Amino acid sequence: MKLGIVGLPNVGKSTLFNALTGSRAETGSYSNAAAKPNLGAAKVPDERLDWLAEYWHPKKYSPASIDFVDVAGVGKGGGKGNALLQTIRQTDALVHVVRCFENEEIFLENADPRRDAEDLDMELILADIEVVERRLDKARKAAKSGDKKQKREVEMCEALLAHLSDGKPARSFAFTEEDRDILQDGGLLTVKPVIYAANFDESGMAGYRDDEKFRALEELAAEQGAAVLPVAAKFEEDIADMDADEAAIFMEELGLTERGLDRLIRTSYDLLGYISFLTAGEDDVHAWTIVRGTKAPQAAGKIHTDIERGFIRAEIVAFDDLKACGSMAAAREKGLLRLEGKDYVMQDGDVTLFRFNVSK
Repeated sequence: MKLGIVGLPNVGKSTLFNALTGSRAETGSYSNAAAKPNLGAAKVPDERLDWLAEYWHPKKYSPASIDFVDVAGVGKGGGKGNALLQTIRQTDALVHVVRCFENEEIFLENADPRRDAEDLDMELILADIEVVERRLDKARKAAKSGDKKQKREVEMCEALLAHLSDGKPARSFAFTEEDRDILQDGGLLTVKPVIYAANFDESGMAGYRDDEKFRALEELAAEQGAAVLPVAAKFEEDIADMDADEAAIFMEELGLTERGLDRLIRTSYDLLGYISFLTAGEDDVHAWTIVRGTKAPQAAGKIHTDIERGFIRAEIVAFDDLKACGSMAAAREKGLLRLEGKDYVMQDGDVTLFRFNVSK
């Protein structure tokens, strides 16, 4: 999974990036910010994998990971920011940081997260309009031959262009499955799932539920099918190097029970429809990220293409059942270890052993 951290200048993108990845990317005024994206990764905390590691004592511990791309502030009206749009296109989803704090030394306007969200959305919408216009022109020329698929593409592009021209992102457009196939390689920016990261200072974070501007942002997200996550990026950066007990004391003061990384991971998994299955043994305990609805052979292919090609069956026990039983042997004795075939749809937390045979 690759998440792009985007937003207008000076809203706290790099601060959040540092908190999430443990990096030391430069923060400060936009004029001093690096023009190139910052790249980093974070391991996905998973208590299930921790339990399996305690059980197996493996040589290797391999949690899932998320790549983060911190994109320099996209300014209003194009210019420097638009040169970075290709970086945004290569992400699976966007973490759109919007300002919910005041800083009179930097900002002339008061914080308004919905306004800022709509401003950056408009920059991405304008880029998408260019993409769709080019696609429409190409489809119109091809449709002159009478090709039905090209005619359908013309109709869809015309409807999508009208939608974008109304200032609405592509993710709120009513795509059919056929439309999605047409635009699979379209490079649209506003079709990507979005998590609005509402960035508060510590005092604001403590009372964000009563913030009218935050509720306005929630309303926008509901209209678009996006998610909203309140964060205190500077606070998260400050506690990133603390041990768990010390961090918990400071988090309790803000009414937080989880770090921002944990909450962002859960939100992004839900938004993208991702789950994890687990493999375990003396050599390695490993979490593998797949899309919900993936069948067993395709899940096996995440490990190695040969396992998918030679798939025979999957031996599976649900993690909760395994933990309750205390051992694989006990789970097997209680009939909780199942044999599943090619049509089995993987479930979150499946502890799995794939059986396969690849002929030479």
